[in-house]
Parts: sequence; structure tokens; C-alpha cells
Amino acid sequence: MPRAALLSIHARVEETEPPTWEDPSLVQLWGPRFSAYTVAARDLAVFSLGRMPDDDKARRFAEGTATMLDTYLDGRRMTYGEAGRGLGVHPNSLRYGAPTGRILMRWDGARQPTVWTVPPPAVGPAKARLELARRFLHVFGPSTPGALAQWAGIPPVAGRAAFEALGGSLVPVRTPIGEGWILADDEAAFLAPSGPSGGPRLLPSGDAYTLFWGADRELLVPEVERRSELWTPRVWPGALLVGGELAGTWRRVEANLAVSPWRRLSRAERDAVHAEAESLPLPGVQGRIQVRWPTDAAFAT
Repeated sequence: MPRAALLSIHARVEETEPPTWEDPSLVQLWGPRFSAYTVAARDLAVFSLGRMPDDDKARRFAEGTATMLDTYLDGRRMTYGEAGRGLGVHPNSLRYGAPTGRILMRWDGARQPTVWTVPPPAVGPAKARLELARRFLHVFGPSTPGALAQWAGIPPVAGRAAFEALGGSLVPVRTPIGEGWILADDEAAFLAPSGPSGGPRLLPSGDAYTLFWGADRELLVPEVERRSELWTPRVWPGALLVGGELAGTWRRVEANLAVSPWRRLSRAERDAVHAEAESLPLPGVQGRIQVRWPTDAAFAT
């Protein structure tokens, strides 16, 4: 979600600051599976039109919803609750207009999203769908058409069609959970030796690194019991990366950050996690971040 995007950016980009998530180069929208996403403004078409329904009835409903909202707002911005009441529809139904690329939002995670409309992107849905599939494979590959469909919230037949359209730009591969595909442009990176990893990273709940579903989760976390700790039935915890590998989970309440390691961490590793926690660009948090570890002796030495 948008505020979590700040920590996702911090994990990858130096000098990230609390206001970064509202930089003009970024936009927020109801993206894949109608969840709140923060994406690069130049990629609006990819994450909106790339999910435009192929079914005529569903497409007309999406376009009609966007047009209805655009007419009602007439250049204004308001919460989606106010907009829904003014239109006489359930506010959640406004999400169905998001695949048109005409509805943007701002949500800080605490109050209702503010919505407004913009001109449609100058890209066709078919081109946007192919680029969405490429982005998916680049980040989540090796993967399958079914996994693309599940992640993006599109019909399975649409996922298969996207893979077929990519054609010669894909390479078939075998994985511990079965056959899959990667982008041909990424093959060299898969075959290259692993380079040095950076310091620890505290990835937020819903970060793209852990946004896997079904059997694909086994590729990232082979241990069954660990998967249940990372992908819980309710709100997922954050993921702790140490040495480029998943090493535990974490949760935060205000300035208190609790870490649950999956293995014994060295003193240097724990110190590095402390330093990373203290560097998090958390808006509105008073005082220094306090990191709590398990009291088990295995992690206390």
C-alpha cells in the first residue's frame, strides 16, 4: 500500500526521505487485484490498462464508472466515500473504473482515499498488458500464466494469451515446483554467479519481493513452517533480509520494532539490523527506533 511503498523504496534507493512516497514522479491507483499501489507515473498505463477487462460488458462497466466519476467530480478531489454517496453507489464500486487509467487516488492508510480523475493514458490495452506481463516475469519469474492471472486479477485465459503474445521473448525453465518461464533478457542474470549482497533490509508487508501466491511461495521459502510465519491469514508481517536471504520477520508499533529471526544472527548482523531500523524514514514517529529481539538464549548472545 502507499505508505508501505516508502519503506520499499528505502530498501532500494539511497537518501529516501519521509515525503518520498508523495514525489510527483509517483502516482497511486487501485492496481492488481484492486489493491492500493504506488507506481511510477510513467507506468500508469501498465498497471491500469494492462488489467482492462477483455469482456465487453466488464470493459463497458469500467469505462462507464470512470466517466461517471469524472463528470461528477468535474475537476474536484474528494474522498471516495463522499464521491460514492454523491453518485448513489457503494464507494468500493469506484475501484472498477481504475483499469481505465483515468482514476487516481491518495491514501495514507489511516483515512479514506481521496480520488480524482485524469485523461486516459495514450497507450492501448493490448500493449499495456504485454508490458505488465514483462514486469511480472522480471520481478516474480520463473513463473506461469496462471500466476500472472492470479497476481494481476485477470482471467486465466488472459494470462495465457499474454504469455503467448510474448512468444520468442520467453525461455522455458525447470524449477523445484515445476516448469515455468523467464524473460530471455533475464537469462544471463539467472546464470551469472551471485554478487555481494548489501546490508540488511526491512521489507514492509506487501513488498514486491514477497508478493507470491500458492506454490510459488515455495521458491522463496522452502520451509513450510516459515511460510506460515511470513504469509499469515491476516496482516502479513514485514520480511527481514540478511545477506541477501530471508532471515525472519518483523512488525512495528510506533517506535518499537520487534524482529523474529529464523536463525541465529551474529553480533555484527544484529548491529547492522539496528542501524537499518534506525535509518527507516518513518513520518510522524517520535524518538529513536527501539529494536526488540526474542529472549531465547539462541538469539541473545
